[in-house]
Amino acid sequence: MTLLRNPAAQKRWRRFRARRRAWYALWILLTLYLLSLGAELLCNDLPLYVRCGGRSFFPVWRYYPEDAFLHNGVRTRPNYKALRASPLFRDTPGNFMLFPPLDSGPFETLAPESLRREAAVLLVFQPRLRVGSVDIGPDLVVVRATAAGAFFAGAAAEPLGARLDAAWELPPAFREALAARWRNEAAPAFAATLRARAPGIAPATLSLAAFQPRAAPPRTVRVTFRDPDRRAPAAHTVRCSVEGAPLPPPPPFWETLPPAARAELSALARRAAAGETPPPAVLSVAGAAYEATARREEVRWPHPPVPGHWLGIDTAGRDVLARLLYGLRTSMTFGLILVAASMALGILIGAVQGYYAGKIDIVGQRLIEVWSALPFLYVMILMGSIYGRSFMLLLTCYGIFHWIGISYYVRAEFLRLRNQPFVEAARCLGIPGPAIMVRHILPNALNPVITLFPFSLVGAIVSLTALDYLGFGLPPPTPSWGELLQQAQQFRWAWWLIFYPSLMLFAVTLLGVFVGEGVRDAYDPHRFSRLE
Repeated sequence: MTLLRNPAAQKRWRRFRARRRAWYALWILLTLYLLSLGAELLCNDLPLYVRCGGRSFFPVWRYYPEDAFLHNGVRTRPNYKALRASPLFRDTPGNFMLFPPLDSGPFETLAPESLRREAAVLLVFQPRLRVGSVDIGPDLVVVRATAAGAFFAGAAAEPLGARLDAAWELPPAFREALAARWRNEAAPAFAATLRARAPGIAPATLSLAAFQPRAAPPRTVRVTFRDPDRRAPAAHTVRCSVEGAPLPPPPPFWETLPPAARAELSALARRAAAGETPPPAVLSVAGAAYEATARREEVRWPHPPVPGHWLGIDTAGRDVLARLLYGLRTSMTFGLILVAASMALGILIGAVQGYYAGKIDIVGQRLIEVWSALPFLYVMILMGSIYGRSFMLLLTCYGIFHWIGISYYVRAEFLRLRNQPFVEAARCLGIPGPAIMVRHILPNALNPVITLFPFSLVGAIVSLTALDYLGFGLPPPTPSWGELLQQAQQFRWAWWLIFYPSLMLFAVTLLGVFVGEGVRDAYDPHRFSRLE
């Protein structure tokens, strides 16, 4: 309280409040942390209040066995959501439950049927590169064909009797390659991408195999058709209702399908919705071949955001919003405890070194140099393998290394202030050394410590997230941002596991930096330069 009544401290406080960005960032950060401290009242699979049989229960604050409600002798915790759907609460007036705004806990694995989502059928269109071949005679008439109907007027039937030059624009080089084979002359392999004469037929690559002279000229030559590699189409997915209609908004790919293909695909979707396994359908869209398969959309983890779970669901079926909120409490609490403990230890060791100086300072510095050379990550892995991963072990391993940087600043301040006149006057009055350190030097040496506090807090949060991401942090199933990012590495298509944890980490880091800049400017004696 004496420090708060100090005119210099009050002046610095006014300077900090004058920095609106830092002031608002501090309030936002405090609000987020307070919300995370009350996370059980916001995100929980336990009801806040239960009224049953004329009695009141508070499951968030107290443990109740199932026997307290059903009188069945079971002493384990009941599934309150299943209990709410039972006749005891559904059919009995006066019995009810009051859940938090988000009735999902950070450790609860959701039941797939609990998701409030519309039943749908997925139509998956996989590109199918077309390959076919025809055998032609010297008059370029097709005498034999295999899977080549799509390259001749888009027909499903084989183009027997059709003329190759009537269906395709054959360049002189291609005709010369054919003529060399009719003359029974050696010819290398030949391939060319040609255009069809009929509308609606996409270009294709026509190729001839290498030819060696034979005893007699060949009667037929085989021409192979295939889609050009550069035209490999993209896959598409269309969500349809159980009636076979595409769910709004329909994707642009669906609009390019002809009416007959839409009717066929709708029938395919209805069969899949009825529980059948229909064979895939092959269709051609804008000259590209697709194989369409239909299957019921199943609930799989991780799951994208749906009503009731607005930030999605992770790989274990847990609500991401609940995990983020509880993870914020874990990260902020870890950072505050770590920074407070490491600063206390760093102030103590740095003050002793700076005040007494001499041999104590030299020996202390050599010991700190040896201690700081220990590899933190290896120490963390070793301690975790012996004692198991835990919050306290992680806090201890971080704390025994995190104080070193703080001690350097405090030591430098004490070395600067130990010979000041007010310290010499205190010694002359017979005040003991510890009292001089605490009452006279320490208040004047706290400026760098206070300035570093917000930045150290941000660094601790980022370090905890990084360790959790690497698998050396908090034990599962502790809610953690790094653990969500680790899941995102395995399921990279799950964008909500990447975006929301990264957004929370970025927001907290940015707010902490804003607060740190405000504190630094408040303690800066040369805030305004001559140029300003």
